[in-house]
Amino acid sequence: MFQIMTRRFGILDKNCCTAGGLDISLVQSHIIYEIDRKPNPSIQQVADALSIDITTFSRQVQSLVKLGLVQKTPLHEDRRIYILSLTTQGKFVATVIDEQMNDYLKEVFSHMSEFERDMVINAVKLLNESMAKSSVCCTPLG
Repeated sequence: MFQIMTRRFGILDKNCCTAGGLDISLVQSHIIYEIDRKPNPSIQQVADALSIDITTFSRQVQSLVKLGLVQKTPLHEDRRIYILSLTTQGKFVATVIDEQMNDYLKEVFSHMSEFERDMVINAVKLLNESMAKSSVCCTPLG
Protein backbone atom coordinates (compact mmCIF):
# COMPACT_ATOMS: atom_id res chain seq x y z
CA MET A 1 0.00 0.00 0.00
CA PHE A 2 2.82 2.41 0.87
CA GLN A 3 4.62 1.74 -2.41
CA ILE A 4 1.45 2.52 -4.38
CA MET A 5 0.82 5.65 -2.31
CA THR A 6 4.44 6.74 -2.84
CA ARG A 7 4.00 6.47 -6.61
CA ARG A 8 0.68 8.33 -6.51
CA PHE A 9 2.22 11.15 -4.48
CA GLY A 10 4.94 11.33 -7.14
CA ILE A 11 7.71 10.81 -4.58
CA LEU A 12 9.72 8.78 -7.10
CA ASP A 13 9.40 11.42 -9.81
CA LYS A 14 12.56 13.35 -10.70
CA ASN A 15 10.72 16.63 -10.30
CA CYS A 16 7.87 17.11 -7.87
CA CYS A 17 6.66 20.39 -9.22
CA THR A 18 7.23 23.36 -11.47
CA ALA A 19 7.19 26.81 -9.95
CA GLY A 20 8.29 30.11 -11.41
CA GLY A 21 9.32 28.32 -14.61
CA LEU A 22 11.71 26.05 -12.67
CA ASP A 23 11.55 22.29 -12.24
CA ILE A 24 11.96 21.59 -8.52
CA SER A 25 12.96 18.15 -7.22
CA LEU A 26 11.30 16.64 -4.18
CA VAL A 27 14.45 17.12 -2.07
CA GLN A 28 14.72 20.75 -3.16
CA SER A 29 11.06 21.26 -2.32
CA HIS A 30 11.63 19.92 1.20
CA ILE A 31 14.69 22.15 1.66
CA ILE A 32 12.73 25.23 0.53
CA TYR A 33 9.90 24.30 2.90
CA GLU A 34 12.25 23.92 5.89
CA ILE A 35 14.06 27.18 5.19
CA ASP A 36 10.72 28.95 4.81
CA ARG A 37 9.30 27.70 8.10
CA LYS A 38 12.34 28.30 10.34
CA PRO A 39 13.79 31.72 11.20
CA ASN A 40 17.38 31.93 9.90
CA PRO A 41 18.28 28.22 10.01
CA SER A 42 21.86 27.06 9.61
CA ILE A 43 22.83 24.55 6.94
CA GLN A 44 23.29 21.90 9.65
CA GLN A 45 19.88 22.59 11.23
CA VAL A 46 18.03 22.09 7.95
CA ALA A 47 20.09 19.03 7.00
CA ASP A 48 19.33 17.51 10.43
CA ALA A 49 15.62 18.33 10.17
CA LEU A 50 15.48 16.48 6.83
CA SER A 51 17.82 13.64 7.90
CA ILE A 52 20.10 14.28 4.92
CA ASP A 53 23.87 13.91 5.26
CA ILE A 54 25.68 17.24 5.05
CA THR A 55 27.57 16.45 1.81
CA THR A 56 24.41 15.60 -0.15
CA PHE A 57 22.60 18.50 1.46
CA SER A 58 25.34 21.01 0.57
CA ARG A 59 25.13 20.01 -3.11
CA GLN A 60 21.36 20.51 -3.08
CA VAL A 61 21.71 23.91 -1.42
CA GLN A 62 24.30 24.95 -4.02
CA SER A 63 21.88 24.04 -6.80
CA LEU A 64 19.18 26.18 -5.13
CA VAL A 65 21.65 29.06 -4.77
CA LYS A 66 22.48 28.78 -8.50
CA LEU A 67 18.75 28.86 -9.30
CA GLY A 68 18.48 32.08 -7.29
CA LEU A 69 16.08 30.61 -4.73
CA VAL A 70 18.31 30.36 -1.65
CA GLN A 71 20.90 32.64 -0.14
CA LYS A 72 23.79 31.45 2.06
CA THR A 73 25.13 33.99 4.52
CA PRO A 74 28.05 33.38 6.91
CA LEU A 75 27.10 33.83 10.56
CA HIS A 76 28.72 37.02 11.87
CA GLU A 77 29.86 35.37 15.13
CA ASP A 78 31.28 32.23 13.48
CA ARG A 79 32.02 32.47 9.77
CA ARG A 80 32.23 28.66 9.47
CA ILE A 81 28.45 28.49 9.97
CA TYR A 82 26.15 29.49 7.12
CA ILE A 83 22.60 30.73 7.56
CA LEU A 84 20.06 29.93 4.85
CA SER A 85 17.28 32.18 3.67
CA LEU A 86 14.94 32.31 0.71
CA THR A 87 15.33 35.00 -1.90
CA THR A 88 12.25 36.81 -3.16
CA GLN A 89 12.07 34.25 -5.98
CA GLY A 90 12.54 31.46 -3.41
CA LYS A 91 9.62 32.76 -1.34
CA PHE A 92 7.49 32.88 -4.48
CA VAL A 93 8.43 29.28 -5.34
CA ALA A 94 7.67 28.17 -1.75
CA THR A 95 4.22 29.78 -1.97
CA VAL A 96 3.49 28.18 -5.37
CA ILE A 97 4.55 24.72 -4.16
CA ASP A 98 2.44 25.11 -1.01
CA GLU A 99 -0.59 26.13 -3.08
CA GLN A 100 -0.07 23.21 -5.48
CA MET A 101 0.11 20.71 -2.60
CA ASN A 102 -2.95 22.21 -0.90
CA ASP A 103 -4.92 22.08 -4.15
CA TYR A 104 -3.83 18.49 -4.75
CA LEU A 105 -4.79 17.35 -1.25
CA LYS A 106 -8.07 19.28 -1.38
CA GLU A 107 -8.94 17.44 -4.60
CA VAL A 108 -7.92 14.06 -3.13
CA PHE A 109 -9.97 14.66 0.03
CA SER A 110 -12.97 15.80 -2.04
CA HIS A 111 -13.57 12.12 -2.84
CA MET A 112 -14.09 11.33 0.87
CA SER A 113 -16.77 12.10 3.38
CA GLU A 114 -15.89 14.35 6.35
CA PHE A 115 -15.74 11.26 8.57
CA GLU A 116 -13.33 9.53 6.15
CA ARG A 117 -11.12 12.65 5.92
CA ASP A 118 -10.92 12.89 9.72
CA MET A 119 -10.16 9.18 9.94
CA VAL A 120 -7.31 9.46 7.39
CA ILE A 121 -5.84 12.56 9.07
CA ASN A 122 -5.94 10.89 12.49
CA ALA A 123 -4.39 7.71 11.07
CA VAL A 124 -1.56 9.69 9.45
CA LYS A 125 -0.94 11.56 12.73
CA LEU A 126 -0.79 8.24 14.58
CA LEU A 127 1.56 6.78 11.97
CA ASN A 128 3.86 9.83 12.20
CA GLU A 129 3.96 9.57 15.99
CA SER A 130 4.76 5.85 15.83
CA MET A 131 7.46 6.41 13.22
CA ALA A 132 9.05 9.05 15.48
CA LYS A 133 9.25 6.46 18.28
CA SER A 134 10.65 3.69 16.08
CA SER A 135 14.28 2.69 16.48
CA VAL A 136 14.56 1.57 12.84
CA CYS A 137 12.57 4.25 11.07
CA CYS A 138 13.82 7.37 9.46
CA THR A 139 17.59 7.00 9.58
CA PRO A 140 19.51 9.68 7.66
CA LEU A 141 19.80 9.16 3.93
CA GLY A 142 23.19 8.72 2.33
